[in-house]
Amino acid sequence: MRVFKWLGVLGLIYIVLVFLFETVLLGYNQPSFEDEGGCSGFGQGCGIPMIVITTTDDKGQLTDRMLARFNSTDGKIYVSAHHWPRGWYKEAIKNPNVKGTIDGEVKDYLAVPVEGDEFEMVARGFPLRLPVKIMMGFPPKRQILRLDPLEN
Repeated sequence: MRVFKWLGVLGLIYIVLVFLFETVLLGYNQPSFEDEGGCSGFGQGCGIPMIVITTTDDKGQLTDRMLARFNSTDGKIYVSAHHWPRGWYKEAIKNPNVKGTIDGEVKDYLAVPVEGDEFEMVARGFPLRLPVKIMMGFPPKRQILRLDPLEN
């Protein structure tokens, strides 16, 4: 009986840590992992390319979200919804005209859901490793968007 009690306590601690990681660190702080310089701490730089995506909700309000971006060898830009919070993804699906800011340069994009062979190619090229899934609390199935540049 004592073992179950400790397992319950450990499970509760894990849930709280995942909640804090997903909401406080990533949700509110939105750190950039782009700058080079080892991954000694969150936001200290891991060399992960980032993009600030600006989506529009049903009321016309703009929302910025810092996301990791995946650049394919043919120059396509992908972003992935692989955490529990996915409000930005749902907004991009409803209104696929988004803005993306990379290195201070703002461009207009069309957010296109990625499926089938293209999804498998991107997911294989940019996998979510087990330690990352553990930190994220084993989130729901990953969803990927391709950001196609729009001509101004």
